Amino acid sequence: MKKTGRVFVVAGPSGAGKDTLIRRVLRDAPGVHYAVSATTRVPRKGEVHGKDYYFLGEEEFDRLLERGEFLELEEVYGNRYGTLKSEVEDAVSSGRDVLVEVDVKGALTVRSKLDGALLIFIMPPSIEELESRLRKRGTDPESEIKTRTGIAPWEIETGESVFDVVIVNRDVDEAADELAGVLRGEKV
Repeated sequence: MKKTGRVFVVAGPSGAGKDTLIRRVLRDAPGVHYAVSATTRVPRKGEVHGKDYYFLGEEEFDRLLERGEFLELEEVYGNRYGTLKSEVEDAVSSGRDVLVEVDVKGALTVRSKLDGALLIFIMPPSIEELESRLRKRGTDPESEIKTRTGIAPWEIETGESVFDVVIVNRDVDEAADELAGVLRGEKV
């Protein structure tokens, strides 16, 4: 009988360290497929189309939406983001585990559509640390930082109450080890 892959959904507030943890874990997990999301936002410095995101124009995004190509779709901070069904379904059907990174609302949508999806919440040590991290990365205007820290309490409450696993990212190495353990099935 053919093995089907598992779906791991990682979410958390902006600035919690999701990208950093995922990059570290995927380095040592070649069998795990990272589901690249599509977005209408402009690439940040150093981001690569097809690796970090599929950076799409509004019209192309709309065409995919009309064809029902998205597993989940959210508007976040004025930009649209979506996980392409093909990014998940192709890997799972071939027996590969898939890691999906989305916002909290997107994670809840994936759970409603995919039985067995494991939701992993990346928690900042505090709202103050979260705000500090957002400022240090220097990619967002002040208004966006306020918006992101304003929604963080709801995201944290939802993560603690609904997600299957909560990882507090106080120390990147420890949090990455914990996430890797979850992907290996050791910490669920």
